[in-house]
Amino acid sequence: MKYDIEEKHILDAYESGRLKVSAASKKEIERIKKAAKNTFKKDKRITIRLYDHDYKGIQKKAMEMGIPYQTLISGIVHRYIEGELKSKNG
Repeated sequence: MKYDIEEKHILDAYESGRLKVSAASKKEIERIKKAAKNTFKKDKRITIRLYDHDYKGIQKKAMEMGIPYQTLISGIVHRYIEGELKSKNG
């Protein structure tokens, strides 16, 4: 796993004992749960047009992975936006 500079400093501090981890309060746990739920809530519905060949290809790949094709498309879009997938030109 790659860490950025800040993450490396935190990990070093924890491993050297300079950073102590405390248990979260019930209020903080609820706040974190709410944030996580909102983060993963899909609240936008779109319609797209695909070439028949692409549609069938997506369905086939999704079937091989054991997931719905809409989930595969959503995952591809998310990974591209997060920079995990790159275009051929960039």
